[in-house]
Amino acid sequence: MSARSLAVALLTLVVGVAIGVQLSRPGATVGTPPAPAAGPAVAGEKGGQDQTGPYTVVENWPKPLAQLPGHEKWTWGAVQGIFAESANRVYVLMRGELPALERPAEVPYPAVGPSLSFPVSQTPFRNASVGPLSSPGNSGSDGWNGWKGKLGVDARWEHCLFIVDADGNIVDAWTQWDEIFRRPHSVFINPYDAEKHVWVVDDRQHAVYKFTNDGSQLVQTLGVRGVPGTDATHFNRPTFLAWLPDSTLYVSDGYANTRVVKFDKDGKFLLTWGEKSVTPRDTTPGTFNAVHGVVVDPDTRRVYVTDRENARIQVFDENGTYLDQFPTGFPSTPQVLYLSADKHLWTVDNDTSKVVKYDLNGRYQYSWGSRGDWPGAFWNVHGMSVDPDGNLYIAEVNNGRAQKFRPRPGASPALVVGTPLRAAW
Repeated sequence: MSARSLAVALLTLVVGVAIGVQLSRPGATVGTPPAPAAGPAVAGEKGGQDQTGPYTVVENWPKPLAQLPGHEKWTWGAVQGIFAESANRVYVLMRGELPALERPAEVPYPAVGPSLSFPVSQTPFRNASVGPLSSPGNSGSDGWNGWKGKLGVDARWEHCLFIVDADGNIVDAWTQWDEIFRRPHSVFINPYDAEKHVWVVDDRQHAVYKFTNDGSQLVQTLGVRGVPGTDATHFNRPTFLAWLPDSTLYVSDGYANTRVVKFDKDGKFLLTWGEKSVTPRDTTPGTFNAVHGVVVDPDTRRVYVTDRENARIQVFDENGTYLDQFPTGFPSTPQVLYLSADKHLWTVDNDTSKVVKYDLNGRYQYSWGSRGDWPGAFWNVHGMSVDPDGNLYIAEVNNGRAQKFRPRPGASPALVVGTPLRAAW
């Protein structure tokens, strides 16, 4: 045998052994190679780290709250929700306003322990949600009793829902509805509603509100405002909403109750499902520990539900029959669930501070994100939306802000969060 023939034979043997080893692995499928790595957000760039994934942060969006008369010394409170009707009409939902503060000088705390000081370098110095004097809406049975602050000094209960244009200007504020909110949690428009009613979930009021698009009228309330319960007419701290194409509505009733509730297009109760988990990291089908998100595939009519404290997403048919589940990893706190028109699931994880992409079978695709308070970083993302132009919007509870991200020129379309489902508008 020639030297060349020997080399070819040896190479063939090595390749054959490698293939055999690969196919012998549990779960390996003949003819299905492993998925390639996602790669950089923008191919061919020199340097960089994809700190903000396939996006660039839009600076000065929204413009500071000081843009409003009499608000020069105030800033955003805990921003709970965000929804982009268009690039020029973005609804922002928050728990009142906080005093605008400069980062304090480092102060030692020897009484607490050696080598301790506040604030810690390079970390956020104020949590907009936690603390006796933080923004209201996070303590006591109704979100208020137990709060130790003073309105007008420690916080203002104003501008709970306002609207921002593409340049960051506040173009409308629904201050007429501030008094009915206690802990406004999420904001939506039903994609199948040509009149574009605006829906607000208030978890401490145990209510789901439906407003006209201009905010002039409250046209429907689901639940009994201020009264918790677990029957057909009450919620106990609901969280998010999703619709089928016929406007059948799903409500994740989710912090105190552990269920999903289904209503018809007129708000008539149809059914409910879900039981409370009794073990940590529960994998039992149909049990929940914080039902914190819900989306519906309009074609398969599958309902995807975020079981937040169990770090998983469960899948059901439209009437609550369990179909599947997949974990989001440990540690993991999947806060937000979003279904794009290109049929991918996206979540934002509080523990890892990452935007995460899955296919509809739960296969992991890609993620990006870092914890911090610098522009483009995250701290407790609680809301996520995409406008028809592809801009991404993020609501952060702990950082107390909303952020706008624009796709980077040349960014891989597979890594950009897909535009939303739109049917009637």
